[in-house]
Parts: sequence; C-alpha cells; structure tokens
Amino acid sequence: MAHVFTMPMLGNTMEEGTIVQWFKQVGDPVKKGEPLLEVMSDKANFEVESEADGIVRAILAEADATVAVHVPIAVIGTADEPIDVSALGSSPAPDAAPAAAAAQPSASQAPAPVAAASAASSVAASPRARKLAAEKGVDIASLTGSGPGGRIVAADVTAQAAQPAVKATPLAAKLADDLGVKLDALAAQGKVTADDVRRAADAAKPAPPAPSAAPRPAGEPAVAEVIPFRGLRKLTADTVTRSRMTAPHICLNMEVDMTAAKALHGKLVPQVQETFGVKLTITDLLVRAVAKALAKHPLCNAALIGDEIRLYGDRNIGVAVAAPSGLVVPVIRQADTLSLPEISAQLKALVQRCRDGKQTQDDIAGGTFTITNIGMFGVDSFDPIIVPPQSCILGVCRVAEKPVVVDGQIVVRSMMNLCLSIDHRVLDGVPGAQFLQTLKGLLEEPLMILL
Repeated sequence: MAHVFTMPMLGNTMEEGTIVQWFKQVGDPVKKGEPLLEVMSDKANFEVESEADGIVRAILAEADATVAVHVPIAVIGTADEPIDVSALGSSPAPDAAPAAAAAQPSASQAPAPVAAASAASSVAASPRARKLAAEKGVDIASLTGSGPGGRIVAADVTAQAAQPAVKATPLAAKLADDLGVKLDALAAQGKVTADDVRRAADAAKPAPPAPSAAPRPAGEPAVAEVIPFRGLRKLTADTVTRSRMTAPHICLNMEVDMTAAKALHGKLVPQVQETFGVKLTITDLLVRAVAKALAKHPLCNAALIGDEIRLYGDRNIGVAVAAPSGLVVPVIRQADTLSLPEISAQLKALVQRCRDGKQTQDDIAGGTFTITNIGMFGVDSFDPIIVPPQSCILGVCRVAEKPVVVDGQIVVRSMMNLCLSIDHRVLDGVPGAQFLQTLKGLLEEPLMILL
C-alpha cells in the first residue's frame, strides 16, 4: 500500500518547513532510513529520511516550497500500483491514513495510472484546464495533476493532447509552457521530462553580460555576485533580528587571567589524548566552567516564555559553530554532570556533524545558555546576540600576552576578555556581573573546574 509522506515536525516550535532539495525524484527507488529530502525548519537544515521502502511515485511540493507540518509532500509506493494524487490535496496528518487507503483501489477496480473520479466535475482542476480539455476532447478524469495537491492544470491537458506526437510528463509540459520551450523539438529523444525542458531552456538563454558591463544607474557600484537570501542564512537573520527587537541587550565585559588555565590545559592534553583518544581544547574547559558557574546563578540559565521566567535545572550549553551553510548551535546536555573528556568527545562529534550538514534535531534542541568563541580570529571584544528565548550568551575573545600588575610587579600574563550579553527583561546587570565573577574565579583557579 502507498505511503503518504508528510512534512515532519522537527521541533516543538516548528509550524512549517521549507523544502531545500529532494535527494530522490519521481520514479527513483528509496529505502527506509535513506535520506529523502532536506528541510529547513525554524532552527536549522535537516536531512529527512524515508519512512518506507518503495518507489517515489509523486512529489507534491517542489524545492523552495514552504509547507505546513503534517501536510503531504510525497507518495512512496510500488512501481505499478495506482495512485490517486488528487485525493491527497493538502490534508493534515490525521487524514493521511484515509488518503493512503484511497491511493490503493480495491481489486474490483480496473487498473489505471490514476484512479478515475466518478464524474469529471468531481476532479480537482483549474477552470483553464477544464476549458482546454473541452476544446481538445481530453478526458480530464484520466489525467494526473501536476499542480498543488495533485490539482490538474492547463499544462496537464496540453501534455495529454500532444500525445502521441509528443510524449511529455505533465511537469515537463507545464515547464515548457512557462519557459517557452517547444516540445516538438525535444520529441525525437523519447518521452520529454522536466530536466529535458530545463536543459533546452538553459541552452537557449544568451550568455549573461559581464558584471562590469551590466547596465546600472549612474553612480551605482557594479554587482559582482548575487547571493539568494534564503536557507540557513535567512533563518539566522530572522532569529537575530527577533532577538534584538524583543530582548533589550546589555553587554558586560570582564578580563580574565588565563595563565593558570593554559598551563593546566597543556598538562591535560597529552594525558586525555592517551587515555580517552580526544584532544582537549580551551573551549572544553570553558563549557565545563560555564556549567559550574550557572549552578550558582540560575537567572543566567533561564528563559522568558510568554509571561513566565523559567529557571532551568539542566545546564545545557550550546556552542556556536560556523558551518558551511551558516551558523549552527549544537548543545552539550547537562554539561555540569560530564567530565572534561566526555565534554570534549561530545563537542567534537557535534561540531563535525554540523560542519558536514548532518546535524539532527536532538543535536541543536534544548539549549539553556550559549557560548560563542571567535577569539581565534584575533577579536578582543564584541557584543554577541542572545539566542532566543535564552537569557544570556557568552562571547569569548582571544587570549593575548599582556603586561599586567601582579603583587605590585609588572608581569606578562595570558589575558582574555569575556563578553556576556544578558536579556534585561530577565535579569539586571548585577546578577550578570556576579556570574562573570564566578566564572572568572573558576578560570583563574582552574583546578576547581575539575571537581
């Protein structure tokens, strides 16, 4: 029996998802657990796996389409079973099972590519498609619709009317009509597909002029490249804009002497590498130290949701990662209960998955506090933007050798700035400063981090 694949809910706050790309096309075989498509949720991009074995019989929403959760987006079935795509429409998940049952007619029904409706008037079709069908003598009830939810559009009628002189898929006929491609010119290569039409359209396009030669208003700079504002870049932009617009930010800066922490790190690296097989980093120390400091300052481990300030018992530390597709924040859960080697191993695995674009919903959900470290780029100070609905984010800057006064003497020490942005609706400057003081004490007496 056909399986109706719906837009998955990839998080508690997700209401709709945008299809980034399909890894399979109509007619392709797919196995349960194999990547089927990539979806952008309200947090990140995810590869979504197939829920069943079979053949991709229909794709109901193309790439770049935004679809509500639980709405059908594809049908997976056997190669020869009849599929009534028009019966699916845009039904939510509770109706998906009846739709799947409708996709498999009873044995008494005559086999056909699409189960015919009892009357042409009951078929989902556009007015233009009905008019064309009447003019060309096409049985509209015998067509497979390529429009949203299986709706029959004019291109479906045109493709049927063109047979047998020109054999084309409904989507190919629609694209040919939209792009001005003559199907007759492609008929010699067999049944025309959408890819054939796209290639023909691309081949017919004139070569674009060089950017410097592009006409532009006087005084306007030349455009070297245009990057579509979508996907994870747009998702990040929407998130930080919402954060800045809704959460009044205060940024507190404090300088920390990292000399002892660097010395401890240097001693631990070879031991941890030999015993646990992971290379310890300063970020690992920071995660552990932050988790311990949060236990004493619960307002920094909180979120404002509706009319409630929720103080979390778990210290789930997110670490911002610059992935090729954009900014992703994987989460180390209950970091205060983990040893340094465990934090290091988990963080490295999470970072690798994010950079490979293989992160899961569990990898990025449930954060209560975020660390963003750009010290490796020589940054001395910045004002990080809070990840909503969290109340704080910690910016970590570079470690630099500086002359400082210690016990009345000028000495060179390894100094680092910490920049804490706080949501002033949840806490004031004093609790934020107290958290920084606690964190500073742990980093300057780093043996306390290990306890």
